[in-house]
Amino acid sequence: MDNESGREELVRWKQARPANYYDATPNLARVLDVRAPGRRAGMEERLRSFGAAVAAIVDPAVDIVERHRELPAYRPFDGVGTPIESIEFHPAHIEAGRAVWGSGIADDDKPGGLFAQAALFYLLSHVGEGGHACPLVCTVGMARALRHRGSTDLVEKHLAGLVSSDYDTAVRGSQFLTEVQGGSDVGSNAAEAVADSDEAGAWRISGEKWFCSVADAGLFAVTARPVGAGPGTKGLGCFLVPRTIAGVPNGFRIRRLKDKLGTRGLASAEIDFDNALAWPIGEIDEGFKVAVGELLNTSRWLNAIGSTGLMRRAVIEASSFARHRTAFGRPIGSFPLVREQLALMKVEEQAALASTMLLTRLVEAVDTGVASDAERASHRFLVNANKYVTSIAASDVVHGAIEALGGNGTIEDFSPLPRLYRDAIVYESWEGTHNVLCAQVQRDCARLELLDPVVESIHAELARAGHVSGDDVKVVLAALDRVEQRLRRSIPAGEPAAADFRRQLGSIVRVIQAAALLGEADGEADGDGAMREEKAAVAGVFIRRHLLPGHEPEDDDSWSSLVEAALAGDAG
Repeated sequence: MDNESGREELVRWKQARPANYYDATPNLARVLDVRAPGRRAGMEERLRSFGAAVAAIVDPAVDIVERHRELPAYRPFDGVGTPIESIEFHPAHIEAGRAVWGSGIADDDKPGGLFAQAALFYLLSHVGEGGHACPLVCTVGMARALRHRGSTDLVEKHLAGLVSSDYDTAVRGSQFLTEVQGGSDVGSNAAEAVADSDEAGAWRISGEKWFCSVADAGLFAVTARPVGAGPGTKGLGCFLVPRTIAGVPNGFRIRRLKDKLGTRGLASAEIDFDNALAWPIGEIDEGFKVAVGELLNTSRWLNAIGSTGLMRRAVIEASSFARHRTAFGRPIGSFPLVREQLALMKVEEQAALASTMLLTRLVEAVDTGVASDAERASHRFLVNANKYVTSIAASDVVHGAIEALGGNGTIEDFSPLPRLYRDAIVYESWEGTHNVLCAQVQRDCARLELLDPVVESIHAELARAGHVSGDDVKVVLAALDRVEQRLRRSIPAGEPAAADFRRQLGSIVRVIQAAALLGEADGEADGDGAMREEKAAVAGVFIRRHLLPGHEPEDDDSWSSLVEAALAGDAG
């Protein structure tokens, strides 16, 4: 093949990029039908419109910012030397923000809206973080904190701005917990809160925060220790700090912006507070509960959605490339090694979406007050464990997509994959490193006895999978029995069991994902037969890969046919 023919292949590949990411991912609609029955029709127009906006507006804008390295810039003073503590962005960033906020996604955090919010965020995450995913997550988290914990005065003053769909006037929120001496050890926070002498109920915050993403936010949620409060997390309050008071920076100074590996379109900074005026969110002695229950749990839930959308984009890029790229006289997507690689990437993405939409149902049940004690326990377990597993899977899937593109996959302006890979690695550390999350789940299991309701929920999910392969259900049940026994041995609090618990935690999340995939396959029993067959094959590949002891594909006569059926619409 001559050079021009090879270049024409690449041009056709670029031209084949989806014009609408919702239409390019029919699995999203199928999962919504299973997890939120009867609701998709009411949100489909929005999803299709936003899927087109992500492809036509947001993705090109993010590409411009990254390609030209037009990253956020810190502007401490205006032209005459007045302190303004401002962050400036490229116009393309603002154009993308208008499309994102214009979808109304920030206002979906209410009864009946969480599945629309999750689906819209999944579509947005096809661009990676893109400079807007984190601000959106933090804004949603702050809105949730005000709705659930804020005083009437705080809600009346600030909620409308947080849920606005007008990017130019909306208020974005953020959360600043981390300090240089503690990192994930929030209990070591040294930032101090002093009751304001002039305004009843107000406080003054002083101290340093080490990792402040969305440094351009209009409202900050900040943890600080009231004077005289005890040590550790129990002594912390959670405070709302406006960026400005009467148009003037409210007692804070940006030291510098962080030069990060990924999420580079997002302004992350080190910030000092000096007598900043603030108001408590919730009771002053429940600050850490507010920070975790409203802010961090929201971020962990949506982080998993983001990792999943990021994976789906990687699958789309790699599958499309494999259809268009020719080597050794044939499209590379016709080679069995490539086909299996693409299938495994797709399977991991669908497993992540399955467990995360299962979690979304639990978040909604808790929010609306209809969750049973068992569902609340499952939520507490899964919100942490699912973030741990899905963020690791995202890095692996994007790495696989880069491999599928060969050397081209490492080129920054050839595809979005290098950007997605960098973002995925950052996602792994956001809102708790893997070890921190695993330790948290271990403590929760020991203190709150979470394992029994989690196991019961897996059995309930498998019970609905009556129309799929009974053999697959048996494999999942056997895997559950093995991992449950090992988990119980490693639950007692203490360092010797911590490493064992982490290993088993990943395994039980895989069991949950397998059960959820089988449940989704059964959800297609009365629908499109081809769709049901594809989902059952995805579940079959996943179960054999992760849960069937000693499985060797070369000894499995069904493996090749399962791989082909799992690829289905992405096969070309």
